[in-house]
Amino acid sequence: MFNIDECILYRNFQQGDILEDMSRALEICCLEPEEPGKSKPLFYSCMNRLVEMASTYGFTGNLWHGYLTYLLANHENAFSTACEITGPVEGTINQLALHDFAIFKDLFNLDFSAFENFYGSSSCCHLINEYENDSHSSKQFNERISSRLNNLSQLLASSDTPEEFMDHMVEFYKDYGVGKLGLHKAFRLEHGPNDERVKIVPITKIAHVHLDDLVGYEIAKKKLIDNTEAFLNGKPANNCLLFGDAGTGKSSCIKAILNQYYDRGLRIIEVYKHQFKDLNDVIAQIKNRHYKFIIYMDDLSFEDFEIEYKYLKAVIEGGLERKPDNILIYATSNRRHLVREKFSDKADRDDDLHTNDTVQEKLSLVYRFGVTIYFGSPSKKEFQQIVLTLAQRHGLQMDQEELLQQANAWELRHGGLSGRTAQQFIDYLLGQEQ
Repeated sequence: MFNIDECILYRNFQQGDILEDMSRALEICCLEPEEPGKSKPLFYSCMNRLVEMASTYGFTGNLWHGYLTYLLANHENAFSTACEITGPVEGTINQLALHDFAIFKDLFNLDFSAFENFYGSSSCCHLINEYENDSHSSKQFNERISSRLNNLSQLLASSDTPEEFMDHMVEFYKDYGVGKLGLHKAFRLEHGPNDERVKIVPITKIAHVHLDDLVGYEIAKKKLIDNTEAFLNGKPANNCLLFGDAGTGKSSCIKAILNQYYDRGLRIIEVYKHQFKDLNDVIAQIKNRHYKFIIYMDDLSFEDFEIEYKYLKAVIEGGLERKPDNILIYATSNRRHLVREKFSDKADRDDDLHTNDTVQEKLSLVYRFGVTIYFGSPSKKEFQQIVLTLAQRHGLQMDQEELLQQANAWELRHGGLSGRTAQQFIDYLLGQEQ
């Protein structure tokens, strides 16, 4: 039996049902060993849920160890979040954590094959100790995260003392963080049916685009890199607006920045226009964490009747509470001036007693982005260079003159000169290869 109810810091796990039911099954086995059938349904239910979690999260090897490691890596408490920021911590909380880790070390010593003494050799209990899994099949974690947790699981299982067990956990928290913000790099916002508070939910499939993959725009990329590195280094940095023609790589640059600086603690939260009213709640959830957050707004623009931009203005600057140092806002837009203006607006301004105030109101949002970066459509020559570079990168074998001739015809029919059009053209050719 295990005294999981005696844990002080590590309790109330989000997916702690398997831990509780397994403890109950063990209790039945110990108290009534002559009647193994009483614990059998509960034990097999735990087996089923462990296998399902292995499929969801990419556990391999000892599934019981993988499950316990998952609980520890995801539990945000006073100790784990402190280690995320400073590494080893001092004070009484260390002793409280050691107390809990001693309990978990005993849990790691549980050998599922021993249950075959209760249920018979045909019970398959030993298979839980040596489960083979394809990490690529994980539905929630990519291969990198699954591998990281599997490695931690092996370290914890091989620990000789609770102190060594604790050292491994502290090192993990310091290097990778804790909870969903530590294991994942990109997030979106969700509201459940009855949830008043917005939830920050991981995005598990991210495009693996890198800055070197984007042909051209070297000055624009450098401005974005310089601002992001200043942010990560704790220096003053600005909110960024990437604006310009469609298909020129604005959104791809943001994704590439995330992939390049994730290991230095950069995280991105994607927010849509209708969610701006939740921004203050989002900031409250992340402002005291060790990570650097970019709140990302793609294709940002407003019609003149939409008022959501007022929420955004207040968040960027203007409220009484200063924006936390670990948060920036990066936005992309096809418009330089984010709030739409029409020629007919001039007639309205003629009736406006304070015309300048009206104009300033519409321009005030874009002025709150300290860095604006322009992405213009490439020239014909630049477009052709993008096509040639992409073709070489993908190993496309075609006569250069024929390739460029087809590319010119393609761009006339499919959206004009842009990096996106060039990529679509190359994808088309690759799809036609035998």
